[in-house]
Amino acid sequence: MFMGASTKQGYDIADKSREIVRSLISEEIKNLSNGEKDIVERIVHSTADPEYAKLVLISSEFVNSSLKALKNNEDILTDINMVKSGITQYDGNVECFIKNSEVVDIAKDKKITRAAAAIEFAAQNDFKGIIVVGNAPTALYKAIELYNNNELDVSSIVGVPVGFVGAADSKEDLKNSSIPNIITKGPKGGTPVAVACVNSLIHTMRNINK
Repeated sequence: MFMGASTKQGYDIADKSREIVRSLISEEIKNLSNGEKDIVERIVHSTADPEYAKLVLISSEFVNSSLKALKNNEDILTDINMVKSGITQYDGNVECFIKNSEVVDIAKDKKITRAAAAIEFAAQNDFKGIIVVGNAPTALYKAIELYNNNELDVSSIVGVPVGFVGAADSKEDLKNSSIPNIITKGPKGGTPVAVACVNSLIHTMRNINK
């Protein structure tokens, strides 16, 4: 399956869409690595918004660190179940703890969001892998905090929360951290962007291992 396609007609549409995307953003992605180009192309394809080619920022270590984690079947942790549902073709575990009863208790006790509590729960249970945040800035803030306190073992973070409160600032904090990361500048982001990024990485990893 390529970019959601599973039939000849679907593949033809996907190929044509990819050609259009490349023609629209060729200048913006010309200096990126192949892995980085694939991520940006998939994001633009998934959102039908070429502006993302100017908004996506990828740290120098992000792709290699992420691919190494995926090759080792490290866990993927998402902030919400919708992001989890969109991640396909991965042999490792894709987790989301936001509805976990212990997470609900942590959120109540500490008066924090369940999204942030879910990151704490993962850290307490020896999480190691990739964190994917498409919606909750509080989850991103918590992941950075725990990483800086040596309480969270994270290989990379997809930090693309959407919204007008906290999203841009949390992504800026991630960009300025030492964690291998990808962000989208400003308020734009969300589930489609997060899912496109991770599925691109999985696709690249599978092609490398063929």
